[in-house]
Amino acid sequence: MINTIIFDFGDVFINLDKQATMDGLKNLGISHWNEDLDQLNLYYEVGAISGEDFLSGIQKHTANASIEDISKAWNAILLDFPLYRLEFLQMLSKKYRLFLLSNTDAIHIETFEQKFGISFYSSFYQCFEKIYFSYEIGMRKPNPETYNFVLDQNGLQAKQTLFVDDKKENTDAASVLGFQVWNLQVGKEDVVDLFDKKIIQ
Repeated sequence: MINTIIFDFGDVFINLDKQATMDGLKNLGISHWNEDLDQLNLYYEVGAISGEDFLSGIQKHTANASIEDISKAWNAILLDFPLYRLEFLQMLSKKYRLFLLSNTDAIHIETFEQKFGISFYSSFYQCFEKIYFSYEIGMRKPNPETYNFVLDQNGLQAKQTLFVDDKKENTDAASVLGFQVWNLQVGKEDVVDLFDKKIIQ
């Protein structure tokens, strides 16, 4: 019997356009996302480096782009957050223990909050018992320690917990630990289809 749901954030609640960021960086002189940039992103996502170090690290790979332009390109990924998803979440929060577990960084969260405003993001955050952003907890999915950290902190049992994420590597890792999972197919499924999946009643 599922009594808890752990949700991812990007492309589950807020729509993302990953290509927009890649295109934006390309316009700044980064023709492809290389290993150095990947490492930089991973460090930033677990809070190991500051936003300034992250942006200046990207800057070295550009054709002398400004920090402001790099930041704008980085945030181009963030699209809309449909109100009906928030309303669905508010309804769910009356029946289940809800948690948010997201691989993200401080720049994206700050931009999300500025873009949607305090009334909206507060209503969203209030649906969850606890929110776990990778840059705040110093670990990220799909590392098993990340899932176990959330379980242990809140006295949860994996078999009674549903984990919802759009990345298969993340739901696969959760499944190995005993979670019920839903690998949401972006563009084909919506988080509000949850009850149609017959995973929860």
